[in-house]
Amino acid sequence: MLAPESVLFEDLDVVGFGDAVAQVLRAGATRPAAPARAALRLAADLARVPLVAAGHWLGADVRPLVPPDPKDRRFADPAWDGNPVLYGLRQGYLAAARFAREVVAAADVDPGTALKASMVTELLIDALAPTNLALTNPAVLKRAFDTGGASLARGARNFLDDLVHNGGRPRQVDTRPFQVGRDLAATPAKVVYRNELMELLQYEPQTERVRANPMLCSPPWINKYYVMDLAPGRSFVEWAVKHGRTVFAISYRNPTAAMSGTTMDDYVVNGPATALDVIQDITGADTIDIVGLCLGGALTAITDAWLRQAGDDRIGTLTLLNTLLDYAEPGPLGTFTDRRTVDRIERKMRREGVLEGASMAGTFDVLRANDLIFNYVVSNWLMGQDPPAFDILAWNADSTRMPAAMHSFYLRNLYVENKLAAGTLEIAGKVVDLGAIKAPTYVVAAINDHIVPWQSSYRTTGLVSGPVRFVLSSGGHIAGIVNPPGPKAWYEAAPGDATPPADAAAWRAGAERRTGSWWEDWSRWSDEHSGPEQDPPRIGSDRYPVLGDGPGDYVLG
Repeated sequence: MLAPESVLFEDLDVVGFGDAVAQVLRAGATRPAAPARAALRLAADLARVPLVAAGHWLGADVRPLVPPDPKDRRFADPAWDGNPVLYGLRQGYLAAARFAREVVAAADVDPGTALKASMVTELLIDALAPTNLALTNPAVLKRAFDTGGASLARGARNFLDDLVHNGGRPRQVDTRPFQVGRDLAATPAKVVYRNELMELLQYEPQTERVRANPMLCSPPWINKYYVMDLAPGRSFVEWAVKHGRTVFAISYRNPTAAMSGTTMDDYVVNGPATALDVIQDITGADTIDIVGLCLGGALTAITDAWLRQAGDDRIGTLTLLNTLLDYAEPGPLGTFTDRRTVDRIERKMRREGVLEGASMAGTFDVLRANDLIFNYVVSNWLMGQDPPAFDILAWNADSTRMPAAMHSFYLRNLYVENKLAAGTLEIAGKVVDLGAIKAPTYVVAAINDHIVPWQSSYRTTGLVSGPVRFVLSSGGHIAGIVNPPGPKAWYEAAPGDATPPADAAAWRAGAERRTGSWWEDWSRWSDEHSGPEQDPPRIGSDRYPVLGDGPGDYVLG
């Protein structure tokens, strides 16, 4: 049995960052030559900093010891180049950062440990940046002077408020202007079904004619469903409805500890599979298309293959958005999903029954600490600014929990053992074979996605048997999906309907970059596969009457 203090430490460091750093330090002590060389280089750099800073200030042609990244917005203020003290401070910081990276890179440890040690090193480097202190951030000092110190007072107020009400982390968004059902998840809909796991929404038609195939949106339950129905004008659901689709969407319940035993089998059977029954009763359609996002996309593919192997071919086309089916190379998230980390997460979930949304949010924040943590330390706490009111961040802050049994199964069977791609994943008594998916599939990946690397998403093209159209979108994991047509939007797609090559790089070499959103390309593709036009079906049915207005009750929990 774990002692209370070890349990506390494990909760704070469930990923094992501390152990990884300890292994690197032990490796350095065992083989000290490389760390010693790095230390000598650092000492020499620090000794030269005053001379380099003075020479730069006097206009001499002096090369910096460590050139700053021109894309690093932290040092954008002109004072970092014009003030010799700040110039020297930046050089010292960059030299120390280089030293830390060299020590970690030289350690003789396994790749997983090296990656974790590198990640925590980058986190510490970011945390110790001089821009995170008021006295060494010229932009903060200028704002304090301009406001007569009021900005510092507001920053202190923001810090205390976050300390008390936000777990000591700076807020990323001002959620006050947003209300679910009014500003977010606002596309008119009715709740037509509810069970213990999910509510099913049916959206009201906005065109006189609709395609024969209704469409089901299968969202992730790591977050709430309305990322697919964000703000008006930025809602994929709204786009589909306005382009002649009869749209249904699943809204999952936010699990409590009482749902700790809920399994992946339950999500398949009581989620999309049940939704198909309800949709078929309401619309009378023989074929139903599904659009799945992230984990909801994986569940969509699993459900399709699972049903087809049982002789059920009701599912028509699949649209998979930023979805992993092959977890061999999961990107940065692989750091958090190795066997030892999953063991720790499982022990934590067994005690609590769920994985709290804050834990997952913290994981994603660490992956982009400068943007998602320290950027707000500076703006909120040092400069006294309020966080922005931004719909995507408001949705992201509306976090959810994960049932222990389901999440454990998901991490171990997909991330650790990659059983879905291997064809050995068992769901509700059947071994799932993705090759059973023969209908047309539309796969969207995002160029800057740090959750689902686009090259790994591309592997879907070789796992399903039907024709696949692969599209690479601008943006990241969320902005790649919330991607309405606009002047900045672009996507890449192969010309025609050629079979995608086995290699992602080969596909991109032959792809064309096009101005606009993949939403427009998807609409054209969808129209080709979603049946003829007909009158819209009624909302609900005798068996499944309307239970209330959208966005329903579960999304508010």
